[in-house]
Amino acid sequence: MASPYENLDPSKFWRTGVSESHPLTVANLYRKKFTISPGDRIATAGSCFAQHIASYLQANGFSILDKEPPPPPLDEATAKSFGFRLYSARYGNIYTVRQLLQLAENAFSGEVDPGDFWTKDGRIYDALRPNVEPRGFESLDEAIANRKFHLAKVRELLEEMTVFIFTFGLTEAWVNKNTGRVYPTAPGTIAGTFDPEIHAFKNFTAHEIHRDFTRFHNLVRDLNAGVKFILTVSPVPLTATASDRHVLLATTYSKSVLRAVAGELADSHDNIDYFPSYEIIASPWSKGFFYESNMRSVNSGGVAAVMRVFFEQHGKAAGAVEAGADARTRRRKDKEERRAQKRREKAKRSDEEVVCEEILLDAFAQ
Repeated sequence: MASPYENLDPSKFWRTGVSESHPLTVANLYRKKFTISPGDRIATAGSCFAQHIASYLQANGFSILDKEPPPPPLDEATAKSFGFRLYSARYGNIYTVRQLLQLAENAFSGEVDPGDFWTKDGRIYDALRPNVEPRGFESLDEAIANRKFHLAKVRELLEEMTVFIFTFGLTEAWVNKNTGRVYPTAPGTIAGTFDPEIHAFKNFTAHEIHRDFTRFHNLVRDLNAGVKFILTVSPVPLTATASDRHVLLATTYSKSVLRAVAGELADSHDNIDYFPSYEIIASPWSKGFFYESNMRSVNSGGVAAVMRVFFEQHGKAAGAVEAGADARTRRRKDKEERRAQKRREKAKRSDEEVVCEEILLDAFAQ
């Protein structure tokens, strides 16, 4: 052999694997590490983009656990505005791995700190999930009781799930200096008051994120030995950064660190797989096809492209493309899927809106 690069698969070269390939017809981008099936009990969590994954899985016959369903007769749009049916429990968006670890530790201990609640206009908000009760609670006792119920359901979820799909979202967070609590939103954004003596900005490092997810992994596996994990990285850029960097640099740092950690975790654990939703949407190969005009929000075609790649490995579903189909067949099926997706979006737009607290930061832009 003249070179170790001789006779490699076309997917191993940038020209044949990327520049001469269309993002809707890519081959061999993802190969599953393990099989999931409609019979698996799947739990989902993560940043805003993870809501798309849960919706597609459920619509295509997979069993998505929901430990906190909305009370009847709440309609779908109202249910989502109160944090129901976004994920497998009513924890709202989990942007950082530290937030995920914190939730699991609280769920197994049952710990509820009265200091983890904020006030606004005489109402009480859960600082660890401030968006799940848009109008707040009437009293601290009611808020604490609701959180205790929630943590019990999260524990059930962690013990019963067979597959956990988590989307890494951000490295930036706000921390309570006194308690170490990490918040999904900065105090003063939805509720509460920002106090620089109490609240500190934190930009997690790769080492810290790897350590936090390893602790979460081990904590769950101690009680649920057979659970498998699928990690993704959100392709959605930061709305704003509290670092001293330009938001573009802050986004690049955040996504680079998260992608590196997710890959390292998958490489070192047989029960952790990495799915490349970030690469499908955000790489130069996609030429920005999958973003809205704000260059941040992922459009319906992007979500469909991501899930098509997922379903090619994890079973056929409505609109999925058969593995090994030729390029012409793929393009035809992709075109049909995009048309069908547009019809579904038009019919169910209000039901499929993504709930994302981070977008509220845009209101502070001058």
